[in-house]
Amino acid sequence: MECLFGITGKDYTIIAADTTSARSIVVMKGTEDKSRDLNDHTVMVFSGEPGDTVNFAEYIQRNIRLYKIRNDIDLSPKAAATFTRRELADSLRSRHPYAVNMLIGGFNTKTGEPELYWVDYLGAMVRLPFGAQGYGAYFCTSLMDRYHHADMDLEQGKQLLRQCIQELKTRFIVNLPRFMVKVITKDGIQEIEL
Repeated sequence: MECLFGITGKDYTIIAADTTSARSIVVMKGTEDKSRDLNDHTVMVFSGEPGDTVNFAEYIQRNIRLYKIRNDIDLSPKAAATFTRRELADSLRSRHPYAVNMLIGGFNTKTGEPELYWVDYLGAMVRLPFGAQGYGAYFCTSLMDRYHHADMDLEQGKQLLRQCIQELKTRFIVNLPRFMVKVITKDGIQEIEL
């Protein structure tokens, strides 16, 4: 029942994830952080099996930080997404594959462009201007397709995300009361309230 959203604009990427942790018909926690800051300009939000998601996200986060320590270079969002995709593909061929879907978004400081990558549990990856994972994709992909344009300013991006969340509240049978939203710009990562 998890929902992940990502939107790129003129000079930013917005990443959002619901904060509900549920199993079957029971809500266990309403303040679950389903995101990890991979570096100063890249964020990963994830959904899937509870043990797999946290374990895999922390593994990726620590390996990207280790790369920074060893080489004194921050990975770009594309490099971080490619590394993550490869690790998922390798785990798929092992005895214990990870069941994790994710969106990786960030701001590439070298090119000056926002980037968003959709990665699924089978190791498929694609760069998108907007994207969704989980049940939210059924309701909000068409909204994003209709209202998203490449030169959206930050307020327009926030408004589109509000529309997606309102659509979920209207049409989705499950109540997802709270979303954690992060904006990534050339200045870094900032958590915001909608």
